[in-house]
Amino acid sequence: MVNIKNTEELLRNAESSLDRKARELAMNALNAALEAVDPKVIIQSQVKVNGDTLKIGNLSFNLQEFENILVVGGGKASGSMAEALEELLGDRIKDGTINVPYSYPAHQTKKVKLHHAGHPIPDTSGVKGASHMLDLVSQSKENDLVICLLSGGGSSLMPQPRNGISLQDKRKVTDALLKSGATINEVNAVRKHISSLKGGWLAKRAYPATVVNLILSDVVGDPLDSIASGPTVPDTTTFRDAIEILKRYRLWSKVPTSVTKVLLNGERGVILETPKAGDKAFTKVHNIVVGNNLTASITAYNSFRRAGLNALLLSSCLEGQAKDVGTMLASTAKEIVASGNPVPKPAGIVVGGETTVTVVGKGKGGRNQEIALGAALKIGSLDGVAIASASTDGVDGPTDAAGAIIDGKTLLRCHKLGLDPRKFLAENDSYFFFSRLGDLIFTGPTGTNVCDVSVVVVL
Repeated sequence: MVNIKNTEELLRNAESSLDRKARELAMNALNAALEAVDPKVIIQSQVKVNGDTLKIGNLSFNLQEFENILVVGGGKASGSMAEALEELLGDRIKDGTINVPYSYPAHQTKKVKLHHAGHPIPDTSGVKGASHMLDLVSQSKENDLVICLLSGGGSSLMPQPRNGISLQDKRKVTDALLKSGATINEVNAVRKHISSLKGGWLAKRAYPATVVNLILSDVVGDPLDSIASGPTVPDTTTFRDAIEILKRYRLWSKVPTSVTKVLLNGERGVILETPKAGDKAFTKVHNIVVGNNLTASITAYNSFRRAGLNALLLSSCLEGQAKDVGTMLASTAKEIVASGNPVPKPAGIVVGGETTVTVVGKGKGGRNQEIALGAALKIGSLDGVAIASASTDGVDGPTDAAGAIIDGKTLLRCHKLGLDPRKFLAENDSYFFFSRLGDLIFTGPTGTNVCDVSVVVVL
């Protein structure tokens, strides 16, 4: 499977044979990482049905003990996860609803309805699908099994505004937080407290049924209460936390009154807090991470090893400002050339995680493109060095690119075209910078999402 669609163009942009080889190795590693987190592959490897026994990881369930099996959930990978689950359970599934992005193909399942909804901006279709999920699990009984399929994008795809908050108001809050530089954990802490589904409420509605939540994690470190905003997980955050986050990013006075009213009422105890640890609703809930960024990052690392490089996986938990991460990756490449540290040439370095971009300009771009642009400014004119970064869902920020690739000649090429990379970085305009160079990475929507993977090749 080749996920990067414009590989040949990216190779042609190399100005030396060594640069071409470095670019090829970098893209091979990213392709391998994407293949490893294909949702169908993951479900088929983690979920087994032998007769009447359902095995998920170390857990086993006797299917004869359940009267009905229901499937709910949402996310960029949840449609493919549902397809794989149907292949395993077939007619044992009574009913189900999964919210998937509009880009996901229709009619890929028989028992589970794939309900198309908006992402990253929630829409009324998402609300309709989320309402159907809540209605479905609310009817479940003690001898029923609810299988929840969650992946990155689940927060946006399963909107259910709480206590009179309009969808438009919820959009405004989410959009402001995403542009503020807040981490995904902080964004989700606010989302959970203005939602009737997230923050453990789905599990609360499903009780006393048995709930098994299969999670493809898109959050650094896999905090269960943050992935898709934790609909089946005890919430570790509070209304007070949500208020403090909005104040921290100077958004409290800018968010709609309906939102501040709910958060303040929650802090005062006028409305219920999200379900916490110890709530009986979680006594029959099993949350299982079936795939994450480490899965992708290790596979990229192994790709380098198979290619004969001295490989190093620095982290699968990277966070921070994207442009600063780009500087760090370029500095690592220069250190390898200068001293052979942290590994000698030929080297392949892998870093996974999810960075942030504080939007101050009026340009267009994404985390991974900004990582690459930040690296390009610092890499110098080294030969045989390539740095590439891509989002595993194939969509980097509000663009159609997955990321970008650079080498030691990127600055020379941009100067020939009269491009000022610092100006593009200041305007958060990495998309148009790399578009002019022809160095955007295009995969199209991959149907999966486990954060981002960045690679460095030094030959």
